[in-house]
Amino acid sequence: MHRKKVLLKVIILGDSGVGKTALMNQYVNKRFSASYKATIGADFLTKEVMIDDDKLVTLQIWDTAGQERFQSLGVAFYRGADACILVYDITQPKSFDNLDSWREEFLVQASPPDIENFPFIVLGNKVDRENDRRVSKAKAHSWCKSKSSAPLQYFETSAKEAVQVEAAFQEAAQLALSQENTEADFLPETINLGVPSAGGVAKSSCC
Repeated sequence: MHRKKVLLKVIILGDSGVGKTALMNQYVNKRFSASYKATIGADFLTKEVMIDDDKLVTLQIWDTAGQERFQSLGVAFYRGADACILVYDITQPKSFDNLDSWREEFLVQASPPDIENFPFIVLGNKVDRENDRRVSKAKAHSWCKSKSSAPLQYFETSAKEAVQVEAAFQEAAQLALSQENTEADFLPETINLGVPSAGGVAKSSCC
């Protein structure tokens, strides 16, 4: 059976230090580094995943800088995104409070065609530091419910211990794919450039 292939662009947003780079590295490379280095501008990694047993999806995951001085770059990185992952640190309430502005900024800059149904996934990161938690699950669930008619998908993750990281990115890919127009995004095996598309089905001539 021929497997269809598609490229999906996923953007990771959130305050500086919440673990965006660590989450991406854990998912793509199965690695965690305890040393922190701020992302300058943006960086991306790719990973191929199989969805629904017949769709080979290449995820292009963009890790963006959390510092305000880089936010003006957003429009270039956000355009064409198929899903957005919003990350906060469960030990830092300010990073949770800022999710609203990250989400709003993304919607303004990316201008997705269907704002109401655009796939956002929310990650409460650093559950390996449960004893330092300062944002409750209930508060996060409540925020996710308030943002659209269908509650935003929510995961509590640990990039350090690989908790729920795979599941969260898989969900992002699944939601992004469900938004896609299948015919427009999956390339057919052959494309006939010589036949005009108007007028119904073209008949091929035999030599």
